[in-house]
Amino acid sequence: MHPVIQQITDRIAGRSATSRAAYLARIRRDGENARAKGPARAHLGCANLAHGFAAAPDSDKPALRGTAKPGVAIVTSYNDMLSAHQPYETYPPELKAAVRAAGGVAQVAGGVPAMCDGITQGRAGMELSLYSRDVIAMSTAIALSHDMFDASLLLGVCDKIVPGLLIGALHFGHLPTIFVPAGPMTSGLPNKVKARTRQLFAEGKLGRGELLDAEAKSYHSPGTCTFYGTANSNQALMEVMGLHLPGSTFVNPHTELRHALTAAAGRRAVEITAHGAEYTPIGELVDEKAIVNACVALLATGGSTNHTLHLVAMAAAAGIVLTWDDLSCLSKVVPSLTRIYPNGQADVNHFREAGGMQVLIGELLDAGLLHADVMTVAGPGLDRYRSAPELRDGELAWEPVIGSSDLDVLRPVSDPFAADGGIHVLSGNLGTAVSKVSAVKPEHLVIEAPAKVFDDQLDLLRAFEAGELDGQDFVAVIRYQGPSANGMPELHKLTPPLAVLLDRGQRVAIVTDGRMSGASGKVPAAIHLSPEAADGGPIALVRDGDVVRLDSAGGTLDLLVPAEELARRTPAGRALSDAEWVGTGRELFATFRRMAGHAEQGAGIFGVSGAESPHHGPGLAFPAESGASHLETGIPLPAPSGASR
Repeated sequence: MHPVIQQITDRIAGRSATSRAAYLARIRRDGENARAKGPARAHLGCANLAHGFAAAPDSDKPALRGTAKPGVAIVTSYNDMLSAHQPYETYPPELKAAVRAAGGVAQVAGGVPAMCDGITQGRAGMELSLYSRDVIAMSTAIALSHDMFDASLLLGVCDKIVPGLLIGALHFGHLPTIFVPAGPMTSGLPNKVKARTRQLFAEGKLGRGELLDAEAKSYHSPGTCTFYGTANSNQALMEVMGLHLPGSTFVNPHTELRHALTAAAGRRAVEITAHGAEYTPIGELVDEKAIVNACVALLATGGSTNHTLHLVAMAAAAGIVLTWDDLSCLSKVVPSLTRIYPNGQADVNHFREAGGMQVLIGELLDAGLLHADVMTVAGPGLDRYRSAPELRDGELAWEPVIGSSDLDVLRPVSDPFAADGGIHVLSGNLGTAVSKVSAVKPEHLVIEAPAKVFDDQLDLLRAFEAGELDGQDFVAVIRYQGPSANGMPELHKLTPPLAVLLDRGQRVAIVTDGRMSGASGKVPAAIHLSPEAADGGPIALVRDGDVVRLDSAGGTLDLLVPAEELARRTPAGRALSDAEWVGTGRELFATFRRMAGHAEQGAGIFGVSGAESPHHGPGLAFPAESGASHLETGIPLPAPSGASR
């Protein structure tokens, strides 16, 4: 192993020792009970069990009444409005047939909400997006709470859906769990053309009809959007964590290979229950090594910055405390190996054709940047993920894939696109933030310019349309956009107008306590700023004209105002009150807003599994003594060599 990868893994394990041990003790007790007592439903009372199979088809009722065949839960995010989830319409019958053939019985245990950030972008619905992750986790728990199941199959793709499903499943950590992907849509309008069309529209050079034509050619069929945003970052991470079958991540929907892989996932779920020879509980599989592998894959592919939130939250569900410092230290030694839009012009279909996850995983394993000795749903060891699936006479087979076929899209560790992972953690007197630099030109990595302060993204858009931002360098400070203020919406509607100004030769950047996610583009940005304005963070002290220095290369973010001046200031602006935070269902989430943890904690409402405490109160997503840092858990954590803070 690369020494830094091992050091960070050991550091995470040491920091998490108490909570992880408590978590494992709980799920191992549940697992031992499962192995000793047979299928879970056998222990239900007769009335309970009768409710559980009343609606089952006659062909499945005998199996469900009996105590021999393991039960498999299907938890689905299907809806027919969203392209990524529409393919799941046909999955339940396919999976049920596969499970039945393998000697089990499957039921759709429940559904989870699946909202689209692409539709809600810049609208009130986006203020529910991040909160939906924790709703999905709770929905998953409700689906699995009936004690009918011995394994689960999770159907989800996008943004908050996969992290939410995983968080929920980890609270049933004794159950083997397989994620079943739906795959990306085929390639549409080239990404370069799409981006240029959006920019021309922002400049007023194209009309709505022309823009809609371009967007419809980009997003044109069932499947995930093909750019490398949060949805496809989710998929890559699930594969490298061993939660997908090898090579199943980026296979297009409604193809023979896709159907074969779906059926194979159903069969495999039966094989890895506690009642077979390959028991693989998800809580054991998702360990410190798997979490580090996910971080490495995110960095090597220039993935979504949303995962600086989601990885922390997913790790916490398994009793593991991951910090931004860990990601920052890993980023220094993990090279950038892919160029997928918005980090390049290729899409995920081109990436797969170049060798995809199999070449990426092989390269990282050979360089000692991934842990090979891990559990996976396909069996022990990550080496099996070097092989890609194919159909031979209608049967699945896996063949090793060696070397990239397109070095403009996927490169070896020996010849990377960049020496580091492209996600930098910035710190300074404004707090701590994340910066994705993989799509930013080197000459834009450092900016020192006056602040233009906005408490709403729409105010910035209006200023752009009025020409008030023309001909000047500035750092746009958009505040009161954090999890406690309004749900931490993505602010992608700001990218096209600011990109216009950047192309005109102005030096511009963004500093915000909101999100920009995996579609972050060429405009330099410090995002997820913590503490946020609504929690009294220093960003609330910034005034128009204050000079801000954002150094993504050096890892600093500072307000160049004397400390004594800042000490005299009081916060400006404010978050919306409960009475104002209404419409589009936002009023239903006031409790989430009050309980949300800081961005560094994952911006969620749950604690670290195994570290539950009676003193765990609102706002303390990670248990801590009163007055202690949210990231402290009572376990000493020495700063690593080269840490950013």
